[in-house]
Amino acid sequence: MTTLPDRPNTALLVIDVQNGVVAGAHNRDSVIANINTLIGKARAEDVPVIWVQHSDDDLVQDSESWQYVPELQRHDSEPLVHKRYGDSFEETELEGLLAEHGVGHLVVTGAQTDACVRSTLHGALVRGYDTTLVADAHTTEDHTAYGAPAPKQVIAHTNLYWKWQHAPGRRGGTVDTADVTFTPAEAG
Repeated sequence: MTTLPDRPNTALLVIDVQNGVVAGAHNRDSVIANINTLIGKARAEDVPVIWVQHSDDDLVQDSESWQYVPELQRHDSEPLVHKRYGDSFEETELEGLLAEHGVGHLVVTGAQTDACVRSTLHGALVRGYDTTLVADAHTTEDHTAYGAPAPKQVIAHTNLYWKWQHAPGRRGGTVDTADVTFTPAEAG
C-alpha cells in the first residue's frame, strides 16, 4: 500500500546483528537462525537484502564487537549501510538504496528490539514505507537493571503494537519467519 509512488518492491532489512549487540540477547541463536532463513528466502526470490551496521563510542568501527555475527554472511553484492543513530535512515544512504531498488515495503529483522529496530520501524513508516516486523527474528538484551521490562516482554509488546500499526496510505504489521512472503501484495 505504501505512499511512495512507483515503489512496488520489497526488501529485507537486517539491523545490527553484530557481536557486541547480540552477545547477551534473548533467544540469540534462534533469532539468528530465523534471520538466516529469511536471508536465504530473499536471495532465492531475488529480493534485496540490506544490511545495517551500527557504530558509536561503545561500538567502535572495525572492532570485534562491531563485526556482524559469524553465523550471518553478507554477499559482496548486498548493500551495507553504516549508521550512528538508532533510525537506520538518519544520515545514511538507506533511502537512496531503497529508491534505487524501487522498494516501498520493508521486512525488518535484527537488534535491538527496543532501540534500533523500533527507531527504524517508526522511521520507515513516517517516510511512507509499509513496514513488516518479523515477530520471531528480532531480539534485545536484558535491560531490567535500568527499569525496562524483561526482554521476552519487550519483544512481545513490540510485536503486539506493531501488528496494528498504520498511517494514511501505509501499514505496519507482524509475521513469523515461516509465513514471510516477499511478494508485494502478500508481504507480511
